[in-house]
Amino acid sequence: METTAYRVLLYYQYVHIENPEELTAEHLAFCKDLGLKGRILISEEGINGTVSGTVEQTEQYIQTMKQDPRFANMVFKIDEAEGHAFKKMHVRYKKELVTLRLEDDVNPLELTGNYLSPEDFYKQMQEEDTVIVDARNDYEYDLGHFKGAIKPEINSFRELPQWIRENKDLLEGKKILTYCTGGVRCEKFSGWLKQEGFEDVSQLHGGIVSYGKDPVAKGQLWDGQCYVFDNRISVPINKVEHVVVGKDHFTGEPCERYVNCANPECNKKIFASEETEHFYMRSCSHECRTHSRNRYVQEHGLTEDQVSARLKQIEEKNKVVTG
Repeated sequence: METTAYRVLLYYQYVHIENPEELTAEHLAFCKDLGLKGRILISEEGINGTVSGTVEQTEQYIQTMKQDPRFANMVFKIDEAEGHAFKKMHVRYKKELVTLRLEDDVNPLELTGNYLSPEDFYKQMQEEDTVIVDARNDYEYDLGHFKGAIKPEINSFRELPQWIRENKDLLEGKKILTYCTGGVRCEKFSGWLKQEGFEDVSQLHGGIVSYGKDPVAKGQLWDGQCYVFDNRISVPINKVEHVVVGKDHFTGEPCERYVNCANPECNKKIFASEETEHFYMRSCSHECRTHSRNRYVQEHGLTEDQVSARLKQIEEKNKVVTG
């Protein structure tokens, strides 16, 4: 039986939307009728989405969206896939398209950084007095990033402005380059940087995903993989040389496989091979391994005696490593 080809679409458009909550309900019904799965956010500021479906379904979605004057110029980044990248279809209304919660909000349609094509971004990264700021979360950076990029120590995008204010000496007097997965976060972040008084601010147009597909840049100067918010978890970027930057949480060995800590109250993203995931019960610490609601223990039906035996094995191994 022939396998149906699937695609994943990544897109956004900053545009004023009247009655966004009404559009949210209509759009959810439209996507479900098409058979798409994914996650779409709609606000007064515009739309930001990732959806998966067959070639026919995604093509129909693109064509229908482009018939709407608000989204006629929206750029769709397309990846081939073996199946759906999501389990369900969600369309949600949000007050902000990307959550910064600024006291003085930025409208990217009025203020944003200079757009650099992947080719120009590649060249500018290698110029003197240039600083590269990753506009993503720490766990995204840990999986992959541009060589020499600054890693803001943040767990969510809304923490970025405060981090910049506390570390502005790293940026002052520099040519600032910023980047994110598809571009939607940089549109607002680069505008905020200019609002803060930084003059020379540029952003990677189309984001990391577009950079990896560019025939000139070919993803060069990118190390690791790019984190994506769907079932794929990551996608390759550098078409010339692949360098693994992630390290197994337990052994320190090179690793690009993310799992979530089995303690539901922790849920921290950690790198782990299949072997270390099972040996350490997919838990980032002893406290998480012994948590009463440990999901690994529940999923594998481990008894108290079996857990105790596992904990003893881990303790003995740790003694050997540290001893």
